[in-house]
Amino acid sequence: MNDDLFQSVPQGGIGAQEAENRRIEAIADELRRRCKLYETQRRDGQSYVSPFEAEQRVAELFAKECGLWIPMEQVFNLGTPGPCGNENDTYVSNDIIFKVNNLLNSGSILRLLEKVRMHNEIFPDTFYQLHAFTGFDGRTIMPILRQDLVKNAEPTPQIAIDTYMAALDFNREDVVGCYSNPDYIVWDLIPRNVLRDRDGDIFVVDAEIKKK
Repeated sequence: MNDDLFQSVPQGGIGAQEAENRRIEAIADELRRRCKLYETQRRDGQSYVSPFEAEQRVAELFAKECGLWIPMEQVFNLGTPGPCGNENDTYVSNDIIFKVNNLLNSGSILRLLEKVRMHNEIFPDTFYQLHAFTGFDGRTIMPILRQDLVKNAEPTPQIAIDTYMAALDFNREDVVGCYSNPDYIVWDLIPRNVLRDRDGDIFVVDAEIKKK
């Protein structure tokens, strides 16, 4: 196993988003491989462990092996605490916002990584990186995502979000903030999750996404 494959790529530069998506896919593939191995080992007369619990244990060991582990008591060193939402606690440091994801929406590290990969494909201007994992040893494990901070911006009016998504060839659905194309359904694109800067540029900083 080449641990270099799992290390963070530079945030800027041409191809950074594509490189990060390849890295995320490699990490997801390795976690899936380890989960299957873990499940096989647990079948030998040991107590039942749910797929989520197996994923948590595998992710913790993987993160510690690859230098991607931040103990929970050190999370505050990421930056100044920012707004908290249903799914993320945020920390701001200079031009970066870190999001500690509690998996409440996705319910799985692997599903979250897939959503991140889709976000990066649809909205490359606000692409995510998988920064690290945190949690309590032997208990809940949470991914830490990082994203460029959009400065001097305000929530985007819904009508402007509609126009922006139409320009990306997404059709507006009946539910406010929900859009689709032949491949994806994207929702929760409401003003607090879509920012517009002083130049009028629009940035989708958070979205729920799934394949059709």
